[in-house]
Amino acid sequence: MQGENQKPTHHDVMPSVANFLSDLWFEGDFRDQPDYLSEIFRRILETELGDDKDLRSKMMECIKTSEMLAKALEPFSDKQIKKACSKFAVV
Repeated sequence: MQGENQKPTHHDVMPSVANFLSDLWFEGDFRDQPDYLSEIFRRILETELGDDKDLRSKMMECIKTSEMLAKALEPFSDKQIKKACSKFAVV
């Protein structure tokens, strides 16, 4: 979050996104995340908790976001992603 008197600039966006992707890359294979989420949510939906429509909506949004990220990065190798992130990341 920004400090009280600090205003973000458009130049802050790319380093932040690069840091996020770099961290994500080190956490495991993001390409499998949509499948993992689908499996987890499918099991939740089989329980009483899964009857909550608001929760179902949130789960679907998570899956969609995860799928969009995986699809956007799909054409690139791990090496290409790492190189791009290191170019923009703030150390």
